[in-house]
Amino acid sequence: MAEKKGAKSIFISEDDRYLFGQGTHYDIYKKLGAHVTEVGGKKGVFFAVWAPHAAAVHVIGSFNGWNEDQYLMERQPDSGIYTLFIKDVKQGDYYKFLIHTPSGEKLYKADPFANYAELRPGTASRIYDLNNFEWKDEKWIEDRASKNEFERPMAIYECHIGSWMRHPVPENDGFYNYREFADRILEYLKEMKFTHLELMGIAEHPFDGSWGYQVTGYYAPTSRYGTPDDFRYLVDLMHQNGIGIILDWVPAHFPRDAHGLANFDGQPLFEHPDSRLGEHPDWGTKIFNYGMSEVKNFLIANALFWIREFHIDGLRVDAVASMLYLDYGKQDGAWVANKYGGNENLEAIEFFKHLNSVVRGSYPGVCTIAEESTAWPKVTAAPEEGGLGFTFKWNMGWMHDFCEYMKLDPYFRKNNHYKLTFAMSYNSSENYILPISHDEVVHLKCSMVNKMPGYQVDKYANLRVGYTYMFTHSGKKLLFMGQEFAQEREWCEERELDWYMLENHLNRGMSDFMKELLTIYNKYPALYEIDNNWSGFEWMNADDKDRSIYSYVRKGKSGKNNILVVLNMTPMRRENLWIGVPKKGKYKLLLNSDEERFGGNNGVIPKTLTAVEGECDRREYHIEFTIPAYGAAVFCF
Repeated sequence: MAEKKGAKSIFISEDDRYLFGQGTHYDIYKKLGAHVTEVGGKKGVFFAVWAPHAAAVHVIGSFNGWNEDQYLMERQPDSGIYTLFIKDVKQGDYYKFLIHTPSGEKLYKADPFANYAELRPGTASRIYDLNNFEWKDEKWIEDRASKNEFERPMAIYECHIGSWMRHPVPENDGFYNYREFADRILEYLKEMKFTHLELMGIAEHPFDGSWGYQVTGYYAPTSRYGTPDDFRYLVDLMHQNGIGIILDWVPAHFPRDAHGLANFDGQPLFEHPDSRLGEHPDWGTKIFNYGMSEVKNFLIANALFWIREFHIDGLRVDAVASMLYLDYGKQDGAWVANKYGGNENLEAIEFFKHLNSVVRGSYPGVCTIAEESTAWPKVTAAPEEGGLGFTFKWNMGWMHDFCEYMKLDPYFRKNNHYKLTFAMSYNSSENYILPISHDEVVHLKCSMVNKMPGYQVDKYANLRVGYTYMFTHSGKKLLFMGQEFAQEREWCEERELDWYMLENHLNRGMSDFMKELLTIYNKYPALYEIDNNWSGFEWMNADDKDRSIYSYVRKGKSGKNNILVVLNMTPMRRENLWIGVPKKGKYKLLLNSDEERFGGNNGVIPKTLTAVEGECDRREYHIEFTIPAYGAAVFCF
């Protein structure tokens, strides 16, 4: 069969097989899977699948009535890759690979490299050509590569599309499609002043209740909300309006679903063959075999796929700790030590270094973010310096201490004062993001506002002062949807957010407060330019535990428009409070969390304070004012 000129590159070459076997074929998704092409003047689709243990593989689909005998694939030499061109197959057609095992078993598998999938509960893959979308985000991509991500504001809005907002009519579960969601959330993000949108559950997954963290289609945006080009519209629109897109990415494990990656060709292929290394007993999922070149290639190429084909600005890597530790979630005797007798997963470590080296080297400005809950060293250090190479790390220690402190009755806060100061003692060890994620508002943990002590009005006041601490502390920020207006119920993926609460004074006030706080965060470089060392942060008083008062300064590179923050974590109004300050001069009030428009009691703080001589907090100058109960005051000087 003669090939059409220009179509040859779609087929599997000897170089393709070699690079894939070495784990360095970063374009492998352009070869494996299903690709619309032309051969001998005939339009059709080229299919390719990696199934080295298979006795034979057929392509079956809607285009041939799911006939199991018609389309036998050809095995390529020395690779375990099977290929076949089928004419007249077209966009939107459904298909699967029928894998025959040596024992005579038949496995009906979705395509691991498919770009589109049948809407659940269906499990077939679908033909989709990714070559027809016209991007309009060139300026964003150019700016992204030229700017220092560490010196830019990053206020991330973590979001689950299916439960952010829904249609009242339950067609397709009431889900907004990608385009509808994009148009609506763009307006909201711009109004609230978030800089990035982090999306949960985009890669195809069979079970809504997994929130997208048990993936079967790593190369396919979920069909729950539309087509791959619909998803591209979402990314493109955000970029045209100055908003970055981060995806949650799950290279740690995958589910056992029969149509997915588990025992793909009748034997462990993507997972480690030793169950002590290849299974998570607590989660009931399979663990990728990070020591196998083709598996590493599958994952690294997948990261690059989202960056290249969907212009994603960052990947938040889920469950990193579970990958780094061989004994994670396992009992004694149920795991295997490394060759040195330790519990470190040496193959996963090398995988991360490889992944982050490729992303860093190829796409400046694209970030990788580790959700890593332990004290593993150098998560964000460069691989050549012995680090894992991530751009940022979620500061889970900060999150835990913050939530535990804020839940306390204020009487007990004086004995736990250190919980809000401890994070600065290790802040310079990594490039941190401070996360209040979906995990903190599910499974009976309560919403953020209902974690707070006191009567209802106290809860909201506590949350306002807590958020002020978060958004003025060193580190980039992440807040899960609904917490910006203090939704009182826990999050549930089966319903939309409680938007009706914005009719309440306290919730509208919280929303307005967050809008003001985020406006200040974005406007003043002192709050984001220097996040990872002490030159950007200075305690005025970290030790006022008896009054539960915190005061500190954030500084920018220019030395101008620095920020002074004063927090009162008790229900006691502090009259004529002295706060030590770095220098004499005027201190302009930017934010008073007790204003009535925010739901507060309208405790007055002067718009401008003048520092006067008089020793306080080991400083030569101080300001004096009355800070309201559960009050936060932010000044510029």
